[in-house]
Amino acid sequence: MKQFQKSKVLLISFAHFTHDIFSALLAPILPLLIQRLGITLTEASFLDIARKVPSLFNPLLGLIAERNDAKYFVILTPSVTAVSMGLLSLTSSYAVALFLLFIAGVSAAFFHIPSPTMIKEFSGNQSGRGMSYFMVGGESARTVGPILAAGVISIWGLDGIWKLTPVGILSSIFLYIKLKDYQTTFNAKKFEKGEIKGVLKKVKPFFTMLTLFIMFNYTSKYAISLYLPLFLTHNGYSVESASVAFGVLQGFGILGAFFAGRFSDKIGRVNMLIISAIGSALFLILFLLFFKNALWILLAPLGFFLFTSSPVMLAFVHDLKTDKPTFVNSIYMGINFGVSSIIVYLVGLVGEYIGLFKTFEITVILTLVSIFFINKLKK
Repeated sequence: MKQFQKSKVLLISFAHFTHDIFSALLAPILPLLIQRLGITLTEASFLDIARKVPSLFNPLLGLIAERNDAKYFVILTPSVTAVSMGLLSLTSSYAVALFLLFIAGVSAAFFHIPSPTMIKEFSGNQSGRGMSYFMVGGESARTVGPILAAGVISIWGLDGIWKLTPVGILSSIFLYIKLKDYQTTFNAKKFEKGEIKGVLKKVKPFFTMLTLFIMFNYTSKYAISLYLPLFLTHNGYSVESASVAFGVLQGFGILGAFFAGRFSDKIGRVNMLIISAIGSALFLILFLLFFKNALWILLAPLGFFLFTSSPVMLAFVHDLKTDKPTFVNSIYMGINFGVSSIIVYLVGLVGEYIGLFKTFEITVILTLVSIFFINKLKK
């Protein structure tokens, strides 16, 4: 059994935290951006889509990562994303905002392609456990980010978000010191002629079913992840309270991400995904019924179950037998972010016409439908 290298897993998880803390700033500042830019809910959805468009090129970026030293992508991207999101808080132009979020999206793509493969390498035969640590880093960022945003906005306003940028730059410096002598074992393997086609043919059935699963299962997760602060402000909560609520949701998402991957090592990926889907649907229904009176109580179980599927899916993908793990992971990331862009747009579009409350109700049904695809995913 290969050894679980905890210190190295924690280092890459820390990189995930420092990168995603800036990606997590969009949701809490979205109500203020809509007001400053004078845009509709549908136009606001394109802000998140602009950030996710680069994911469509993930397989190409994966090929680049396969042929280069992956550690530099992990080292540099926290700084790039931090600067992009900092400038976003200063702009009054919708076009500039779209451009900055596109740059942040390119940076995010280059980070998320090689980093799970590094986690897999350091986790030995406990990939579920490793992916749990990795996802805890990301979910922690999406907890701390909104709370930081709430504090900064209350003191300096939206423009003050720029003051967080040095955190990303210092993170890149720290990661360089820790990773400069590290050599990956999964890079520098050039694709032979026809090898890409062979890899794609091998994984096509799995990724076809995975795409269908994500389209249904992740709808509630992505809808809540972006639009919860906006939903709460439309229902009488302040921007600061909505940001804190979003942070609480993500905070319990940390626990969900931490335990889900570990449990999936023991009870199986499929069983864990079924539990995740049922729990997410159940507590989203309860949230919609009682959020005005029991918001802070319901955020805990809702956050826990909404984020349990992510580390399980990552482990599922890295269970595939292939000698091109970075490229295969890039396909998954491309599908994941690409589908999420469609979901975000549709939620914004539908939400503008029928309201976010009814839109969230629809996502409950879709989450339950996703259970149909789970067993097919295993096959």
